[in-house]
Amino acid sequence: MKASIVAVAALLCAGAAFADPPAPAAAASREAQHMDNLATLLDLTDAQKAQVQTVLQEEHAKMKESFEQAKASGTKPDWTQIKALHQQIEQETLQKLTPVLSATQLKKFQILQQSMHGHGHFNRGGGGPSTSSAPPAQS
Repeated sequence: MKASIVAVAALLCAGAAFADPPAPAAAASREAQHMDNLATLLDLTDAQKAQVQTVLQEEHAKMKESFEQAKASGTKPDWTQIKALHQQIEQETLQKLTPVLSATQLKKFQILQQSMHGHGHFNRGGGGPSTSSAPPAQS
């Protein structure tokens, strides 16, 4: 059942439930662009960029494996389970990134994650996917 939760979280994060899988070359290009953008936003050194990329690829592989296991089992977790598992995976990722990033970079990474969640990828505050059409509050 735990694998089912990770699977659904992976779907929510990746948007895979609503799109056909991209061609490998297109996916690689998009991932490279995403990593370049993240490196710019966090002001990563080349060494940090490589380490962050490895951590994020491991996270993605873990989520994908869990998704495949859940798909094979045919069970459907409830939203609370999905949310809890997603938060657990995020915490594991943050723990892995803590020795890699400076405190400022880590804070920026967390803000970027929250921003992504606020745009409907995964809404922390509610009990399900974000349905609000209002833009996120600016502070």
